[in-house]
Amino acid sequence: MTASQDRGQFGSKIGFILSAAGSAVGLGNIWKFPGKAYFNGGGAFLVIYILLVALIGTTVMLAEFVIGRHTHKNAIAAVREINAKWSWVGGLGVLTGFIILCYYCQVGGWTIHYIIGYITESKTIYADPMNYFLTMLGANGFPLRGAIIFPLVFLFLTAFIISRGVAEGIEKMSKVLMPLLFVLLIGLMIRSCTLPGANEGLYYMTKMDFSVIGTNAILTALGQAFFSLSLGMGVMITYASYLSSDENLVSNTGIVCCLDTLVALFAGFMIIPAVFATGIDPGMGGGFAFATLAGVFSSIPGGTIFGLLFYFLLFFAAVTSSTSILEGLVAFLTEEKGWERKKTLVGVSVILYVIGIFYTLSQAFMNIKGIWVSRAGVEFPIFGDFLEYLTDRLLLPLGSFGVVLFVGWIWGTDKAVQEATSNGKYKFALAPVWSFLVKIVAPIAIGAILVAGMFMGMAIS
Repeated sequence: MTASQDRGQFGSKIGFILSAAGSAVGLGNIWKFPGKAYFNGGGAFLVIYILLVALIGTTVMLAEFVIGRHTHKNAIAAVREINAKWSWVGGLGVLTGFIILCYYCQVGGWTIHYIIGYITESKTIYADPMNYFLTMLGANGFPLRGAIIFPLVFLFLTAFIISRGVAEGIEKMSKVLMPLLFVLLIGLMIRSCTLPGANEGLYYMTKMDFSVIGTNAILTALGQAFFSLSLGMGVMITYASYLSSDENLVSNTGIVCCLDTLVALFAGFMIIPAVFATGIDPGMGGGFAFATLAGVFSSIPGGTIFGLLFYFLLFFAAVTSSTSILEGLVAFLTEEKGWERKKTLVGVSVILYVIGIFYTLSQAFMNIKGIWVSRAGVEFPIFGDFLEYLTDRLLLPLGSFGVVLFVGWIWGTDKAVQEATSNGKYKFALAPVWSFLVKIVAPIAIGAILVAGMFMGMAIS
């Protein structure tokens, strides 16, 4: 089977790799990863993360690639074509992607706000970084900038890229933004590592103290791997569906996972040394990326330029990921429901935008009132943190769990390997190892993570 031309198709191998890597390389790498590494053991956490990506991440990604390329259909239709009873696997992925995109576009809008802020009012940001951040979110009034204007701009840019199609929109954007992202990231990392006092941060990020690694650190690392690699949300199934049958899925999987992991590591070595050099607690989540780092930038020479480049980096990472998730949603609706593509884009974007506003409002409330709200003696999680917990700890692992069960036990690894190698055109020396991982190791590991995550309660990822 070949991809139908009206669906679109990637024009080149490098275009697909950069697009898939762009999907994987996102806010999860640059916004979330450094804080998680800092609070979960530094160098020891990095080792756990890399091992989980190598064993579980690559296993799940290749499984998603073979499903998409074999059928050349969106996530739900792809699984349904192989076995209709398991179409819920694709459906769960689409749902998860929708939930993630609701808050992803809000954070993407924040990056635009901060790019403009560092150009026009850096002194105001430095004067009181947390107040500036909370004002953007609406803590001191209506969130005109944080939830209304800039997220709308970000969502418009994402939808515009999608409207151009696979080759002319997604692929062309990735070919430009991904090299720029790497150049900015490497430059900022070198600058951070050469700051006075950065040696302590470098030591912390290379120290192998596994006594600090517990269940929560492993849960965090695996959840981060799923989020960072865009697994369990149907994105990689959809992207692979735009590939020709001549592409080497095995090598593509390795390249995408390596690029994504490199970005995460570079981000860690960009942020943590700077944090140690300035003596500022990095914190977690939005407060880390938008408030705490302002204190870091204000404390180092050339910090305003450093900060401006950082938010450009964050913006590039956000938009390359948001386009992939939105493409998965639009592909499903246009192909399954027969809806016109541009009208679907507008409708989905409006819904995402409205729900996202509540995420920004909840983040403002969380930073003022704390993480929990108590009503009649019962504690409820803030909406924004609940969305992140739901996706990182439950839905993404559950979607990945469904994928490996489906490929390993329903479709069969023999057929999957045939697809991965383009019917024997390419060598796959580790095929027996991958088959064992997808049938036995990955389901057990992901299942254990799911059970542990459910019983550990609402922990902020």
